[in-house]
Amino acid sequence: MYKPNDLILRTTTSLIAFILLGFSVYLLLAGHNAPGGGFVGGLMTSAAIVLMYMAYGAGVMEKVLPVSYRLLIPFGLLLAVGTGLGSFVFDQPFLSHTYGYFHFPILGELELATAMLFDFGVYFTVLGVTISIILSIASDQ
Repeated sequence: MYKPNDLILRTTTSLIAFILLGFSVYLLLAGHNAPGGGFVGGLMTSAAIVLMYMAYGAGVMEKVLPVSYRLLIPFGLLLAVGTGLGSFVFDQPFLSHTYGYFHFPILGELELATAMLFDFGVYFTVLGVTISIILSIASDQ
């Protein structure tokens, strides 16, 4: 059984994982008008989670993040496909998107687009697949 004890890795993981997660959120939110926002954001989040698994071990991470990553895959796929199929309700082609400006009390006026929902679906799917594959490989050792 692997028991991590590298002090430098554990010390720097907090900062590096925070930077990776912050950058992945930026890519996810800024990328809905550019290609690859959900995909690259999901990969960055996966990298941060894998780094934390390497630094702290599977036992600690399962207590801290009690997430079933395999359930993220169908949830993300349903969200992405549902967003694409939602355009049929408005008699538009598959994956057509629309946007609008909405006012929120604290944040002010924000642009929200249906492409953002599609990116969230891709994000959850990539995160679920990547972490599931890496954890299944790690458990085989």
